[in-house]
Amino acid sequence: MDRIVIFDTTLRDGEQSPGATLNAAGKIEIARQLVRLGVDVIEAGFPAASPGDLKAVRRISREVEGPVICALARCERADIDKAWEAVRDAGKARIHIFIATSDIHMQHKLRMSREAVLKRTREMVSYARSLCEDVEFSPEDASRSEVEFLYQVLEVALAAGATTLNIPDTVGYATPGEFGALIQGIRQNVSGIDDAILSVHCHDDLGLATANSLAGVLAGARQVECTVNGLGERAGNAALEEIVMALYTRPQYFNLTSGIVTTEIYPTSRMVANYTGLAVQANKAIIGANAFAHEAGIHQDGILKNRLTYEIMDASVIGLAQSRLVLGKHSGRHALANKLEELGYHLDTEDLNKLFKRFKELADKKKEVADADLEVIVSDEIFQPEVVYAVDQIQVFCGNGSIPTATVRLRGPDGVYVVDSNHGTGPVDAMYEAINRIVGIPNDLVEFSINAVTEGIDAVGEVTIRIQEKLDNGGSPVNPQTGRKRRIFSGHGADTDIIVASAKAYVSALNKLIGSRNGDY
Repeated sequence: MDRIVIFDTTLRDGEQSPGATLNAAGKIEIARQLVRLGVDVIEAGFPAASPGDLKAVRRISREVEGPVICALARCERADIDKAWEAVRDAGKARIHIFIATSDIHMQHKLRMSREAVLKRTREMVSYARSLCEDVEFSPEDASRSEVEFLYQVLEVALAAGATTLNIPDTVGYATPGEFGALIQGIRQNVSGIDDAILSVHCHDDLGLATANSLAGVLAGARQVECTVNGLGERAGNAALEEIVMALYTRPQYFNLTSGIVTTEIYPTSRMVANYTGLAVQANKAIIGANAFAHEAGIHQDGILKNRLTYEIMDASVIGLAQSRLVLGKHSGRHALANKLEELGYHLDTEDLNKLFKRFKELADKKKEVADADLEVIVSDEIFQPEVVYAVDQIQVFCGNGSIPTATVRLRGPDGVYVVDSNHGTGPVDAMYEAINRIVGIPNDLVEFSINAVTEGIDAVGEVTIRIQEKLDNGGSPVNPQTGRKRRIFSGHGADTDIIVASAKAYVSALNKLIGSRNGDY
């Protein structure tokens, strides 16, 4: 069978999801997990976007071995220079450059003629190739480009030295039939196409990203660009787990394989969700909480008789195997370490010690600690931003006929403890107002959600929030200091007390906001 190159762009396109902010340390940990997952190419970022992004890509290039490390750049010399600066130390480096080729983009965004786009493509692909042997070229908005012009641009890129030609459905406009035909047309009409790898990059605006990517593969593409959990601009990108498991589950149909270690899919999904703060929807294919759950009586009866009646995949294939090892307050460090390894968490001694302490605290409150409980305390302890403020104590007073009031004690910079109180419309609002008085950074709360991790009154509560930086500039959506849009930051917290979990989530998001101002994001 032919082998598909899996190009993961979680750290670049995935991070462009509103709220999916990652600092350099988080990017490094995800990149290391992507190595365990077995991806072929890691698109580590867009170095020209910010000094922080350049720093993160450069660090990944130096510290992460195995996959090709790729950096994105516009068809501009300055961008390409920054991309090369970021990846030049990688064992296997790639520069990925792009320029729009649809009439609507060229006219309204680039304000360039077709001739100018062709000239820029020739010059910049050639320049990138003079720096790096592996150059990928993308004609942005290819699916809405005039096809004969698209062929021209691709031929120019090939002649200038591009080694991979990536065809993006940038706005998720194509249907599978159209996109497959586009790839087939490129293979038939672009001179020299056999000398390059043909790639696809599809967005999910119409819910067709995976279908379009697979249609492209069937038409002859041999690289798929995708993200863990389908993260990405707007509705997201083609989901890595969906692409890989489609090939795995239907080998007779696709006659294609990948180098992905499927048992690392679920741990990778959890890590990305925890670091970005973007939870996976319950009915998400492959890795959603309900993907292997059955409630209907007919389905349950069929599953009990033969799992193949209603399951086309074994949950253990993606790393969801359930152990019979039950953890409780009498369980030791070794049992916890084994369980965490089984769940796909590879922790060092320091992190294991932190987890063991938190595990014992939880085990004192619950008779049995479920796998889901462990996963959520791992995310609460390990997958958090650098600590500027930390929750120390929370006390609330509320109830029918009373004024909700909260007193908060945070550990701040240099280990100094700060206490403040405030009131609000409810206990969480009062607590957040008290935290705001301490931290003093204006923001808007744009999303707040609570999820019970397991069943029962002693369940751990998992809180996810999103905040948007607030600027004193007349309500402008653009930061006047950086020229960037006001960014959204997510936060995550977990505790058997949902008020405490809410405080942790809010402080987590605030720490990211503070980190962004310090250049960490």
